[in-house]
Amino acid sequence: MSEFTGSGPHRVAVLARPGLIPFELATAHRVFGRARDAAGAPLYEVRTCARVPGRVRTDADFDITAEHGPELLAEADTVIIPATHDPDQTETTGRLDPWLAEAFALIRPHARIASVCTGAFVLAAAGLLDGAEATTHWMAAERFRALYPAVHLDPDVLYTDNGRVLTSAGDASGIDLCLHMIRCDHGAAIANEVARAIVMPPHRDGGQAQFIRRPAPDPRDSSTMAARSWALRHLDRPLSLRELAECEAMSVRTFTRRFRAEVGLSPARWLLAQRLDRARTLLEETDLAVDKVAAESGFGTAASLRQHLHASLGVSPSAYRATFREPAL
Repeated sequence: MSEFTGSGPHRVAVLARPGLIPFELATAHRVFGRARDAAGAPLYEVRTCARVPGRVRTDADFDITAEHGPELLAEADTVIIPATHDPDQTETTGRLDPWLAEAFALIRPHARIASVCTGAFVLAAAGLLDGAEATTHWMAAERFRALYPAVHLDPDVLYTDNGRVLTSAGDASGIDLCLHMIRCDHGAAIANEVARAIVMPPHRDGGQAQFIRRPAPDPRDSSTMAARSWALRHLDRPLSLRELAECEAMSVRTFTRRFRAEVGLSPARWLLAQRLDRARTLLEETDLAVDKVAAESGFGTAASLRQHLHASLGVSPSAYRATFREPAL
């Protein structure tokens, strides 16, 4: 296995601690490992490290072998901290174990750092989340708040992105977070290809709820899937809540309640996310003028598209296109 080099693919280091949840380790390798450029070359290089190279106990009936020690973190562009089922100081006293403090000192100042599930405790203990928004698994929320009151914890979202530091809520939301990072790095088209390869929805908004403390929908109730499918086929025109409700033969009130229970978002917020995804895909993959992209994605005018894209990503349509499209030869 080769070491990270100074050039080439974006380097991702996953820090494995005793009691590691194997699913979360595999998530980073699987999701980032599927990202390819137009020529089929890998866009990421993922490696696993531990306190010392060698065997690392997991919470399953098998162990993993990490070939690298913490020195790997010094070369990483992104560091990922999965959860562990072995509570340590970060989850009991709010302080980093000494070896973790030494490991974090190796991380470069501009490297991106992300946590999965209760890996957020480590980021908080390192002081990386003070004054910032963060999330963790909802079952650990009260304990997290007690240990790290300076962190703005939101246990009802899938993931948070503070630029350099990101957190995700649980096992599956770690996949959403990895797809989000790929989308930020290389655009929606590549992230969508990865999502299709691993058979995942291409995008779940970070603000989407964790689906906790809600009763399961009655299986006798109708879902809102037909309305969502219909909406995706008609994003180029205004869509009213009444039209969506009529697709399911429901009242607006019933449809809104069931939609939020199933999707975790209001119909309006979900629809905006779909329009933004459509616009980003058109900006990346077509030469359509910005006003045409706005029309095709349902924003109506170029000004409306600019406003929403800037609010979501902080860039204009033309800047987004320039970032994620290679110049024509």
